[in-house]
Amino acid sequence: MSYPDQLPCTQAAPVTAAERLVCLDALRGVAVLGILVMNIYAFAMPLAAYSNPLTMGGTAPLNIGTWFFTHLLFDQKFMSIFSMLFGAGLIMMMDRAAARAAAFGRIYYRRTLWLLALGMLHGYFIWFGDILFHYALMGMFVFLFRNKSPKVLITIACCMLPVTLLINFASSFYVEELQTTAIELEQLQLEGETLDEERQKKLDEWLEVRPFFAPTDEEINDNVRAHKGNYLDVLAHRAPFVVFMQINVTLIFVIWRVGGLMLIGMALMKLGVLSGERSSDFYRKMALWGYGTGLPLTIYSAFILNAHDFDPLYVARIGGIPNYIGSVLVAFGHIAVVILIVRSEKLKRLFDRFAAVGRMALSNYLTHSIVMTTVFYGYGLGLYAAVPRFWQQGFVVAMIGVQLLVSPWWLTRFRFGPVEWLWRSLTYGQRQPMRQ
Repeated sequence: MSYPDQLPCTQAAPVTAAERLVCLDALRGVAVLGILVMNIYAFAMPLAAYSNPLTMGGTAPLNIGTWFFTHLLFDQKFMSIFSMLFGAGLIMMMDRAAARAAAFGRIYYRRTLWLLALGMLHGYFIWFGDILFHYALMGMFVFLFRNKSPKVLITIACCMLPVTLLINFASSFYVEELQTTAIELEQLQLEGETLDEERQKKLDEWLEVRPFFAPTDEEINDNVRAHKGNYLDVLAHRAPFVVFMQINVTLIFVIWRVGGLMLIGMALMKLGVLSGERSSDFYRKMALWGYGTGLPLTIYSAFILNAHDFDPLYVARIGGIPNYIGSVLVAFGHIAVVILIVRSEKLKRLFDRFAAVGRMALSNYLTHSIVMTTVFYGYGLGLYAAVPRFWQQGFVVAMIGVQLLVSPWWLTRFRFGPVEWLWRSLTYGQRQPMRQ
């Protein structure tokens, strides 16, 4: 199969995959596997260690080196790609429905509501770091912009993306004041003074925020003990984290960052970028500009974060900005490189496997959670907080290898991944054909 310079990356695949775009599938497969490189930290260690190597592991060469490498090429990069692809998928489904003169809105919202329910189950009962809930929520929002032009979509996205930075900057001063007040109040309690209702409320507010912002050693140890316990111990410890993710993280980050990137993905799909319709020269320039502007920002980000000991107040005000911006630019570089490789067919067998992973991305994503929580949590192998950051990546490599082997094998026998089949059946209200 060859890809003429101006033709989309289309694939003659069996059954309903005939319209499927190989570039989108390959990008989705690369993205879902790339996300695991970062998610492994949240599977294997307390959440505070996800972006702060000093919380667990310190500055030993392998530990800090692994953090630098993943921060540079993976942190927020593949999540950015996945967010853009979600928006691109909306446009692709809309175009298909229009071509068939089929109703779209009702089916789309039913589909998205089932995804939201699946995200709730995943978050509360398997792993707190669920993204399906957030994607479903924002998918319902960006649907309202489906008929806008690429220019309008990109303009709205560029207005949305900086909002998270502004919220972080403003809230950092409130958190700093809250922390200072709480220290004073705790000292008064140690001296035997009884706090009035207003001051106690202030202290309680800090105690609710602290585990997410600046956990104490005792809170980190509590986290480790809970995750090394039985399933009910983990379940009880996880619930407040999921609530925090679904409310606070949605308001501060998801609406503006994920929603903005979905709008960009919709625009890029309309412009033929994500479907591989642009010239090879376009993608070479896209890679050059993406990496040329994004990588210096992420490198700078890594060094200044390390120089300031990953201080959360510094991250919220200044330190998080370079990677927040640079990650989107590096994501553009990753997208361009994947499309160029798919079109060139130089690694065709490998990227056919990535495309298979992408066709059953939901099943593969949930498999990450099921397998990794079983490996690290107490009701499984109990390796939580026991595997250094560098060696955690060994589990990532193993999982990627397995899914690159299993996904193509599965799709030669079945039309969908198992969770995709369930999702599709629930959406249409009837059992879908499964076997090829």
